[in-house]
Amino acid sequence: MKYDYLVVGAGLYGAVFAHEAKAAGKKVLVIDKREHIAGNVYTEKMEDINVHVYGAHIFHTNNKRVWEYVNRFAEFNRFTNSPVANYKGELYSLPFNMYTFNKMWGVVTPQEAAERIEQQKREAGITEPKNLEEQAISLVGRDIYEKLIKGYTEKQWGRPCDQLPAFIIRRLPVRLTFDNNYFNALYQGIPMGGYTAMVANMLEGIEVKLGVDYLENKAELDAMADKVIYTGAIDAYFDYTLGSLEYRSVRFETEVLDTPNFQGNAAVNYTDAETPWTRIIEHKWFEFGTQPKTVISREYSSEWKPGDEPYYPVNDDKNAALYAKYKELADKEQKVIFGGRLGEYKYYDMDAVIDSALTMCEHELGQ
Repeated sequence: MKYDYLVVGAGLYGAVFAHEAKAAGKKVLVIDKREHIAGNVYTEKMEDINVHVYGAHIFHTNNKRVWEYVNRFAEFNRFTNSPVANYKGELYSLPFNMYTFNKMWGVVTPQEAAERIEQQKREAGITEPKNLEEQAISLVGRDIYEKLIKGYTEKQWGRPCDQLPAFIIRRLPVRLTFDNNYFNALYQGIPMGGYTAMVANMLEGIEVKLGVDYLENKAELDAMADKVIYTGAIDAYFDYTLGSLEYRSVRFETEVLDTPNFQGNAAVNYTDAETPWTRIIEHKWFEFGTQPKTVISREYSSEWKPGDEPYYPVNDDKNAALYAKYKELADKEQKVIFGGRLGEYKYYDMDAVIDSALTMCEHELGQ
């Protein structure tokens, strides 16, 4: 059987391409080495709660094209991301806003908060931030950096803040208002019924084979299609011939609790260095749950090693240089298109993945 396209990976990038290719009259086969579709946005029912199995995924975008696109496959609720920071039992608002500044310093007006941040930035002597630590202090001052950023960030990335690039934290929301919405996004929400149902709608009428490892069966699978859309890790595709790209991985401890409410919020970040987990997710609050029980997941960040799930590319200079070499190899592969978070070694939000896939579809399918 001959296909026009073999799509490797049933996550968002692969599902968008498969849907558009089918709409363009192409014959498509989607494969995934996991036993489920939807990649890392996969949700699974536990106690009638849609559990985000691979960590919290909150859809947010300012891209109207993407928002209208995803709404073709799911109805979104009005969930607003307002995480809480727990520092040794002290609770603070994330994003950093007037609630945070009032609790931290007792300030009441935006002017007082701005003056306190400016004073601490001046005391630190930072003019041009050269790393994450300096960038954070210049944004919110030393007190907030020490309590609410340093420990959490070093747990998440496994590196001292003064060795991490400044850009990681540049998009951190800092507001001199009482706005508790973490994202500066016009459109935001969670698909009602979970992400798996949304991706299933994208893949409706398309042949999908699960539990199939592309790299182990590459020659046989390549022969089945004219072109391949590859959304796996780019270094794995080339059998790590130039070396391994670095990733951060995440481990989850998920448990059902016989209580209707564990922490009163979808996400609580633990920002001290001593607590081993980075945050606890209480899944029911993504969809305003009323179930008699609750499901929580503790998240532990770790350095990726073979066998782990790669989550976050480590976008430092060393890895960027190595990726550039793999990209040169990828560009020479005539029948393969590399896309998505792992295929492009890119820290992608969901809306950016979808936008990238749609743009590629326009180029590839002429739509």
